[in-house]
Amino acid sequence: MAEHIKIRPAGGTWSIRAGGAVIGETSNAMELIETDLAPVIYIPRADLAMAFLEPSDSHTHCPAKGDARYFSVVTKSETIRDAAWSYETPGAGFEPIAGHLAFVASEKVAVEQI
Repeated sequence: MAEHIKIRPAGGTWSIRAGGAVIGETSNAMELIETDLAPVIYIPRADLAMAFLEPSDSHTHCPAKGDARYFSVVTKSETIRDAAWSYETPGAGFEPIAGHLAFVASEKVAVEQI
């Protein structure tokens, strides 16, 4: 794992809301901390309503974490494009975030500790 990136369990319970619906809630989130960036919360797929998430065609690559696959959040009123991402097979040392999704917190998607 890159020395400037740390992964640890995120304390408490976390909720993901979009389009007026709770699409996930967990006490098993992971927190990824990367130098000079805000911490990112990763939610286990098992704790998400995956019916709200649709794979998109977007992909990115991080030399340390590997290839990220993106998802759009589909609500009753809109599709929020590329609102979440996942490292399906993360690089060495990043295994704790495998099977998890992170969300782009915005006015349309809330990532909150409750």
